[in-house]
Amino acid sequence: MATIGRKNVHGKGGVRFKTGFTSSKYKSMLRNTVTDLIIYGKVEATLAFAKELARYADRLVTYGKKGDLNSRRLAAAKMRSTVTNKEGKTALQVLFNEIAPSFKDRNGGYTSVLKSGVRRGDNAVTAIVTWVK
Repeated sequence: MATIGRKNVHGKGGVRFKTGFTSSKYKSMLRNTVTDLIIYGKVEATLAFAKELARYADRLVTYGKKGDLNSRRLAAAKMRSTVTNKEGKTALQVLFNEIAPSFKDRNGGYTSVLKSGVRRGDNAVTAIVTWVK
């Protein structure tokens, strides 16, 4: 006997809520936000998304510390490399030439997540993700 649940969530009987976006949109949102973190130095997001973003950004810095061609290609696949800053450098160039060399003596923990309060519209806990100096 099949469980009674939502009709559009196949195989998930009893599911009450479904996220408003797909996994591809989530991945795209993560790529855009990590690129903004590289370009601007800090980003504000919800707490859960900020924690995921910090893990993602730390992995990119590890690629940047290796510095070889394969790491550059892996990092380019995980971020928007066409976005440029005020000096005309792409996010990939900023990651490999400025951010990663500044962490050469540090073994992980390149980002910090600081709670910043709640969002006015839906009362979601927000956090600021920044690079550790």
